[in-house]
Amino acid sequence: MKIMIVEDDPVLARELELLLKKWDFQVKADIDFKHVDRQCLKYAPDLILLDINLPYYDGFYWCQKIRNTSTVPILFISSREQNADKIMALSAGGDDYIEKPFDLEVLLVKIKAMLRRTYEYKQLEKEYLDDDTCYDLLSGRLIHNDQVLELTKSESKIMTTLLEHRGNCVSREQLMMVLWNTDEFVTDATLSVHISRLRNKLKESMSGQEVIKTKKGVGYYID
Repeated sequence: MKIMIVEDDPVLARELELLLKKWDFQVKADIDFKHVDRQCLKYAPDLILLDINLPYYDGFYWCQKIRNTSTVPILFISSREQNADKIMALSAGGDDYIEKPFDLEVLLVKIKAMLRRTYEYKQLEKEYLDDDTCYDLLSGRLIHNDQVLELTKSESKIMTTLLEHRGNCVSREQLMMVLWNTDEFVTDATLSVHISRLRNKLKESMSGQEVIKTKKGVGYYID
């Protein structure tokens, strides 16, 4: 998982970076403090460590800006001990707060707990096709290396149906019924075109891997 460190103390930022990489997190610590929200959108972290005292704008400001576009968990790290600051941090959209100086192991436990609470259920909403590619069953989006691959409405319906029956064969008739329910007029030839295009998109993103397999005379399935 990816963690973004928004901390202007280079010594602490480096210490945090080394700790997190030791635990196999991907880390972004080289921050442009003028455009923290833009970097958040570009990097798409799974969690942000956010200091309050920053150049240009403080952590409260950036937390509110990030909340306009993202629900990523935000853990404030600050030397401020006043309750008012903690209240402001949470009111701005932060999820937790830890005071400096802090024990690195305590910080690590907090990070793991926040990630578990945030993503444990969401993992059930995603079906992984390989280490780098997953399909979000709720949004109907195919995601490869954090990049969303465009699927048509019909292609998304087909992927969702096949993954809801993962390991089992889904007949062409079942898939056609699913597409009919979207008010699309579907013929046998139309379904073949949708399947072919979807297969090609998956192959392109997954190094030629055949994701949708055919059971002759029965239908289609995904392992």
